[in-house]
Amino acid sequence: MNPPSTVFSTVCAACGLALASAPLGATPVISELFYDASGSDAGLAFVELYGSPGESLDGLVLEGVNGGNGAVYTSLGLSGVIPADGVFLVGDNDGSGATAVVGADLVGDVDYQNGPDSVVLRDVAGLIDAVGYGSFAATDSFAGEGDAAPDPVAGSSIARINPLLDSDNNAVDFTVLDTPTPGSVPLVSSVPLPAGIELFASGLMGLVSVARQRRR
Repeated sequence: MNPPSTVFSTVCAACGLALASAPLGATPVISELFYDASGSDAGLAFVELYGSPGESLDGLVLEGVNGGNGAVYTSLGLSGVIPADGVFLVGDNDGSGATAVVGADLVGDVDYQNGPDSVVLRDVAGLIDAVGYGSFAATDSFAGEGDAAPDPVAGSSIARINPLLDSDNNAVDFTVLDTPTPGSVPLVSSVPLPAGIELFASGLMGLVSVARQRRR
């Protein structure tokens, strides 16, 4: 086991990179996406956003982009604010205006197609975040960032490994969760740090813990 000083130095160095690429308080990111349930997806699919508590989502839009032709096949206008835990959950409308997604902050059409496809978060000024998932052929239309995230089997979701970090590469940022975790983004840290970088280090030190918990 590395001594505390070595761990502290490593975390501080990583925090420096994080501060350069994904500053605290940046606009929301897509933190988890569940689009392929075992059976019907209606009312079960969800999109989870992570951002600064109290941040307004009014005017933001979630779009489903067809991987075959690049067409936007569904669009949902967002409203409300990000709760105190930083997690805003959008549950799919089951057709009656309700959703089976427990704790959803908003209900709407987020029953996205299986991959290769993309989900985009944007505002009037343009793109905020995007994730493309599945195997895209050269003739397909990829609207995500970097390389595509995997296209998991039915019943699994894709989730951002650390919601505080965004490398703009979906293949690096996202992993498959065998069991989806709507509304839950655990961050764990046992390393005392100066206040200015504590939150970043919390995410970085919790990276392994998050991965372990999500593989169970």
